[in-house]
Amino acid sequence: MNEETMTDLTETAERLEAVAASLEAAAARLAEQHDIVGRMTATVEPTREAELERRLAEAETKIAELSASASQTTRKTLPASMATMLAKQGVTVESMEAGAVDGALAGLSIEQRIAVKAELMRAGLL
Repeated sequence: MNEETMTDLTETAERLEAVAASLEAAAARLAEQHDIVGRMTATVEPTREAELERRLAEAETKIAELSASASQTTRKTLPASMATMLAKQGVTVESMEAGAVDGALAGLSIEQRIAVKAELMRAGLL
């Protein structure tokens, strides 16, 4: 080999060493960033999980409260037209009994009786 080829090989080897050193530095930076992200995730995830658990508990409490209040309150109102129709037959909401309702509905068709009774049941009056 001649001197010029030897110089070219030496320069190429030096450039390869520089590139290798640069790649090692980049790999070290990536590893450091990965460690930082891992530590941040380890810190954030439990906090986020705790927040989600807290919100879930609040939602379950609210659902339980709403269910309890819904079971305690019953609807005691009728549409005005139905109250008027029953009043014409002598049946008031306060004195509503099954026999009185049946008597009041005797003049209606079967479909109408079913509709009125369904509405009374929805209102919580039957």
